[in-house]
Amino acid sequence: MKVQKSDGTMNMTKGQPLRLLLLFALPLMFGNIFQQAYTVADTAIIGQGVSMQALASLGTVDWLNWMLFSIAQGFSHGISIMVSQKYGEGDLLSLPRIVGEGALLTLLLTVFLTAAGVFGIPVFLRLMNTPEELRPMARLYSTILFGGFAAAAFYNFTASMLRSEGDSRTPLMAMIIASLLNIALDALTVFVFKWGIAGAGGATVFSQLIAGTICFLKMRKLPEFRFRLRDLKLTKGISAELIRLSLPVSLMNLIISVGGVFVQSVVNTFGVNFIAGYTATNKLYGLLEIAAVSYGYAVTTYVGQNFGAMDSLRIKKGVRSAVILSVLTSASIGAVMILFGRGILSFFLNSEDTLSLAEASDSAYRFLTMMASCLPILYLLYIYRSALQGMGYTRSAMISGFIEFFMRVGLAVSVIFTKFSDGVFIAEIAAWLGAAVYLCCSYYLKQRRLS
Repeated sequence: MKVQKSDGTMNMTKGQPLRLLLLFALPLMFGNIFQQAYTVADTAIIGQGVSMQALASLGTVDWLNWMLFSIAQGFSHGISIMVSQKYGEGDLLSLPRIVGEGALLTLLLTVFLTAAGVFGIPVFLRLMNTPEELRPMARLYSTILFGGFAAAAFYNFTASMLRSEGDSRTPLMAMIIASLLNIALDALTVFVFKWGIAGAGGATVFSQLIAGTICFLKMRKLPEFRFRLRDLKLTKGISAELIRLSLPVSLMNLIISVGGVFVQSVVNTFGVNFIAGYTATNKLYGLLEIAAVSYGYAVTTYVGQNFGAMDSLRIKKGVRSAVILSVLTSASIGAVMILFGRGILSFFLNSEDTLSLAEASDSAYRFLTMMASCLPILYLLYIYRSALQGMGYTRSAMISGFIEFFMRVGLAVSVIFTKFSDGVFIAEIAAWLGAAVYLCCSYYLKQRRLS
């Protein structure tokens, strides 16, 4: 059976669930590999081409940068849930209005977040206990990213719309082109022009704009996404439903990232070497969760379309297949990282001081080993959260964000008093476990009611 249409979209209400999930997830996985390749290259270029202090500067604002970007990403993801459900129902005529109102809501949110990010950076850096010597570079890098925040929001929205109808190939192409461009521009601006982290930040913004443009051009070829100026208005019915679905997802990401910012503020009290090691491992975080993110998007689209088609049995089969895939994949990735992680981390860390380099490397590998060993927990968290979102239960996902927050922050607070630096690593795993247990129970409860 041919499930991929000539326009790149995919009807996931028919066909073998495992095959559909893999067909959808694999392009996303390759796209994420390229995205993480850029992240790894960017980190290595800054660590080797600028300094370990520059790498630590970026690390101090990692969670802060992710906080704003994840809010916009969550909002777009929420809009895509409604689009998936309507697509599963076969109601294509209502999609231009939904997409138009979603675009306007995203624009308003982007303006607000850009202003909050650019003007709030000095306050955030103080609240996060950022070491004084790292603040100038951290502020410069964040200002560039937040100033170009519209580019990231543009890509997130257009890619989410395409994924909602089963098109994961176009976001893949966009991400490959953007990642290769980003790496090339990073090398040029850092090694040739000597612009340091400012060049790396500018390269990121420009590449995101290119990725968004590629996805937008594909959107305009699909009639159901071809909204007109009259669709760019807020109506009580559609906008209220979009906000109902999107706001909890954005709040979930906000809550999780606030917890991360708090943990980063604790990490920032342990010195440049520990910060650099923590940052190096955090850059590999994306590699660890590549497949989890891809499976998550696949599950949301699959469940959303079948929820619209009112087929609870297919939802159950699809989620079961996704759980098996996620456990096998996470165990394999975890094993590779444990075996080869120390060598990979050496690409990020560079210092003439042998003792400082050894200290940073040891803390980085301890964190990496802990995350790699517990990776199946993170993957199950993604699967069950995505399934609930696909069914429209975005509040359950938001509650899981609160659980992550309290677990992460609670243990980080104990680190402040005990001065046991590795406690921040344990806090991360505990956050995964608490959220995963809740989401698993919540999913099976909702599934029983749905059946």
